Amino acid sequence: MRISVLGAGGWGTTLAILLHYNGHSVTLWEYKNNYAKILESTRENKLYLPGAIIPDGIAITHSLSQSCHNQHMIVIAVPTQFIRNVVHELKGENFKNTTFVSVSKGIEVGTLMTVSQIIKDELKKLSPSQIGVLSGPSHAEEVSKKIPTAVVASSIEEFTAKQIQSAFITSYFRVYSTTDILGVEYGGALKNVIAVGAGIIDGAGFGDNTKAAIMTRGIAEISRLGIHLGAKPETFSGLSGMGDLIVTCMSKHSRNRYVGEQIGSGKKLKDVLKSMQMIAEGVQTSKSVHELSTKHKVSTPIANAVYSILFEERDPIKVTYELMTRDMKAEKE
Repeated sequence: MRISVLGAGGWGTTLAILLHYNGHSVTLWEYKNNYAKILESTRENKLYLPGAIIPDGIAITHSLSQSCHNQHMIVIAVPTQFIRNVVHELKGENFKNTTFVSVSKGIEVGTLMTVSQIIKDELKKLSPSQIGVLSGPSHAEEVSKKIPTAVVASSIEEFTAKQIQSAFITSYFRVYSTTDILGVEYGGALKNVIAVGAGIIDGAGFGDNTKAAIMTRGIAEISRLGIHLGAKPETFSGLSGMGDLIVTCMSKHSRNRYVGEQIGSGKKLKDVLKSMQMIAEGVQTSKSVHELSTKHKVSTPIANAVYSILFEERDPIKVTYELMTRDMKAEKE
């Protein structure tokens, strides 16, 4: 297939390389013209994926229209809060025979839309069956080294989910399929907020017991809100739910856990974000989750606590103990 990957960060670069070696004709789009030229000349993404060589067969461009013209599949690897602006630029293109695949994990601030909903909102001629998602526990740093990884492809149309599955699957990158696109998206987005919370636990000096509690009760919150918004319960016990939560809360590669760790150790959010090259999706998504849970009256105490620490500058240790002394509840609540 002819496939474009929009976004030359670590994940976009990794997937472009994977797709190239899977036999597809791949174009990688980078929004900064100067950096696109650097990638083209050096064939290495030194900022976001140092050490991984970009094969000569992958076309690299700064032209969005050129990269998306007459493609079978367009993979969106742009940070969630910038996706609408990118997709908006594609309104004049003909995508009658194109499948869009989101590999970004977030919820748009303001609209509270998932990425698939943003794509459909901007490209109204697209059928929902032309839109899919690829998600799961998959750090670019490991996939680029061909470390065995399992993810899930999803679309409301089973044929589309299997098309995505077929395009990406390799001997080291196993892809499962599902039609619960909302569950996959909410699992991938909401776990980032919980991962910030897990990082705060690390930075504040709490122990493994506390972190296990945050993760376990966190998946309960993710499931509760996701199911209320139309997702299937079983999705949250799978790769895009519990699987992704585990790796994002535990891994040294996790940007969201890192942000939380720095905040937990006493640093200010603005200073932490300023020091980072890449974006931690959980920071902005925590705003969306706070608003969603308030709007729909769904209990998400851990996500709300993360929001209060990030944006109301509340003390992490005090907030943690407040969580521990909430009213007694049954575990299923």
